[in-house]
Amino acid sequence: MAPKDPKHAAAAASNSGSGFFSSLASSLSNFGSALSKSVNGIMGYEGLEVVNPEGGTDDAAEEAKKGRWKQEDRDSYWKMMQKYIGSDVTSMVTLPVIIFEPMTNLQRMAELMEYSYLLDMADETEDPYMRLVYASSFFISVYFAYQRTWKPFNPILGETYEMVNHGGLTFIAEQVSHHPPMSAGHAENDHFTYDVTSKLKTKFLGNSVDVYPVGRTRVTLKRDGVVLDLVPPPTKASNLIFGRTWIDTAGEMVLTNMTTGDKVVLYFQPCSWFGAGRYEVDGYVYNASDEPKILITGKWNEVMSYQPCDSEGEPLPGTEMKESWRIAEAPKNDKFQYTHFAHKVNSFDTAPKKLLASDSRLRPDRMALEKGDLSTSGNEKSSLEERQRAEKRNREAKGHKFVSRWFDLTEEVTPTPWGDLEVYQYNGKYSTHRSEMDSSGCNNEPDSSRTEFNPWQYDNLVAE
Repeated sequence: MAPKDPKHAAAAASNSGSGFFSSLASSLSNFGSALSKSVNGIMGYEGLEVVNPEGGTDDAAEEAKKGRWKQEDRDSYWKMMQKYIGSDVTSMVTLPVIIFEPMTNLQRMAELMEYSYLLDMADETEDPYMRLVYASSFFISVYFAYQRTWKPFNPILGETYEMVNHGGLTFIAEQVSHHPPMSAGHAENDHFTYDVTSKLKTKFLGNSVDVYPVGRTRVTLKRDGVVLDLVPPPTKASNLIFGRTWIDTAGEMVLTNMTTGDKVVLYFQPCSWFGAGRYEVDGYVYNASDEPKILITGKWNEVMSYQPCDSEGEPLPGTEMKESWRIAEAPKNDKFQYTHFAHKVNSFDTAPKKLLASDSRLRPDRMALEKGDLSTSGNEKSSLEERQRAEKRNREAKGHKFVSRWFDLTEEVTPTPWGDLEVYQYNGKYSTHRSEMDSSGCNNEPDSSRTEFNPWQYDNLVAE
């Protein structure tokens, strides 16, 4: 029998919990369009809308003044961006550093590892359904970090990021393609391996952008060899030019146990009128016969909880709602909305011995922005981008093709809801490299003053 709406079951499980707000969001969903109001006629920009996540339909003018842009900055930015409306702007636009944070997309990938203990728990439990509760909570946990309104730097082709000293794991990510931008990552500890090929697809809408995660994420739990596959929901960034920029994620997340056929289907509620439904997630763990076994509910910016349920999705008598994950305390009034873990990711505390010269931490534009020097950061960013273009010309003139170092392009092409994806596979060479570095007895030398950022592989090629 098909389960009842997870929002209904969540409300039954907790009258004061997220289920109540999920039901409210559902009843108000028809009013979603009332959240936005065009700034056309208010500030002279046609077709742009300012969306206030806290609701209200008569405050577009005031809301539009609350953005981070100065009037002259957004005037010039709008003139530049106007021609891209309706386009995928992932790699076609040079953006000003005023909208950036001092971190790259590779480091953002590493941020998912903050709550890696949840995958350890998934590997340790013998309950196949609790395995999916912990694993899905792990994937939900990253959305708190992804609500940051600053854009990370696009990695240079061949750029890497390494992380150690967290949860007993080793993490490596590499930028494997520039057009289209693609990254690959691998993490591993005693309990799991994590492999991802990431390719974002965007649609620029003027004052907002839709982001579609065209990627493949696989987790292998080592004890039983269980393989989990993730399909995440899309995300939207609103008020890029006018108003306070904010991020919302809406739609289905599906996590499938490819070994057994069990799965989790979670629905991320869209932000509705007066903010109803924002952050809320509801859904079920299903067995291979599509029968609900565990109700999952919560908010991706606070806490997730679970409770065993019957075949109609109702909580089982005698059971209670229990927490599976709770957000860690974050710094107050942090300039870039960083968590404590984000600061660790950005520091040399998580760097291994003999850090690769291609590591994101060493980027001069990132370091300058971290110090608050926007002018130097902008100049360094332009210099890196021009050097990337020059290297490409040099490479193509010599008839060479870029080959990623730590990941190999496979022949596999996997379908996603937003397009096909070429899959990169971790080749194991980094594990050998890191083992050699760790056993070499060398000192840890991540001093940026002595290590120049260098992701380039083809500067000195001689034509064969």
